Amino acid sequence: MRTGLAAALADLLLPRVCAGCGVPGAVLCRPCASSLAVPHLAQPRRFPAGFPPTVAAGRYAGPVRPAVNAFKEHGRAELARPLGAALALAVAAVRSGLDDPGAPVLLVPVPSSAAALRARGRDHVRELAARAATELRAAGVPASVARLLRRVGRARDSAGLTAAERRANLAGTLRLRPGALPPGAALVVVDDVVTSGATLTAAAGVLAPLAAPGGPPVLAAVVAATPRRTPRGTSPGKPHRARDRLSGQGGGD
Repeated sequence: MRTGLAAALADLLLPRVCAGCGVPGAVLCRPCASSLAVPHLAQPRRFPAGFPPTVAAGRYAGPVRPAVNAFKEHGRAELARPLGAALALAVAAVRSGLDDPGAPVLLVPVPSSAAALRARGRDHVRELAARAATELRAAGVPASVARLLRRVGRARDSAGLTAAERRANLAGTLRLRPGALPPGAALVVVDDVVTSGATLTAAAGVLAPLAAPGGPPVLAAVVAATPRRTPRGTSPGKPHRARDRLSGQGGGD
């Protein structure tokens, strides 16, 4: 109730503008929201060993980037709804590649560090996961959220680190929490953005022992993925179905 009241007061005191382009009106205008309705396979520049099959709802570029940052770093909590809906779309897309596309899904949010929680005052990925699960259930998809991961130790800020340095920085900082799994559920790690793939790879590795023998691998879904650079003279590839990545890394370099 307090959150809703605060949002209502903010609407009265501050003009609402689109978090993507700044146009007055909606929290996220229709053109900007459409940038988060293009599910595609995330392809880091160099696939880390063990990188899970991952679908992103959009590219971390253009209006998507400021929208995600407004939610994550600048307290625009009202963006949980459109960004959570985008995450749900990515989850549905990666789930469609399973041999049993009707399997229930268990969304496992990547936990924030203690320092990030103190700075932001909230766990933004957990908020996105909860909204995504609500959207999925409304669409008839059996989905729930499980906080199966926890942070231990300290990891420094990953900004400016190479992919290898990011992996080393995260080594041993994610651990399992005890928790029951629904029978036959597919584990889907969720996060806001994937860049190098180091975080999702580390999370999938920790969760791997929970995957049922002979069942689906640990999957991942994100709101947005950093665009992969395309060599000059070539054109970006067409979007692939999630099934194309469930058996391997595809054409990753």
